[in-house]
Amino acid sequence: MTEEGMRKVVCIEDEPEMIDLIRLILARHQFEVVGAVGGKEGLEAVKREQPDLILLDLMMPDMDGWEVYQLMKADPELASIPVIVVTAKAQSIDRVLGLHIAKVDDYVTKPFGPKELLRSVNRVLGLDIRP
Repeated sequence: MTEEGMRKVVCIEDEPEMIDLIRLILARHQFEVVGAVGGKEGLEAVKREQPDLILLDLMMPDMDGWEVYQLMKADPELASIPVIVVTAKAQSIDRVLGLHIAKVDDYVTKPFGPKELLRSVNRVLGLDIRP
């Protein structure tokens, strides 16, 4: 946690507008959101920031989300940071792969509502805050 008591979230996403939307939703609830455009930048941001949580898009041009996830889980310094996949891949097979095979902490499909995102973040972080 940051010194002001805010939790830090790194949002890895290839669309800056989506980072801004997530920042807008979470900033109202005492979260500091650090945006990273693309997988490579995202991996660097996670190493630098050591966040409380990672929001990870799957479909990115430079390095897809699954590759970022595997690299993080292989790094002992990053492996314990919870990851919520936030993606437009809404097919049930993608959810099964994410939640049961890759063991991500949660899976939120785009488009999502602010309450849905906040509920997922709070649940994964073990916070009892109602949106």
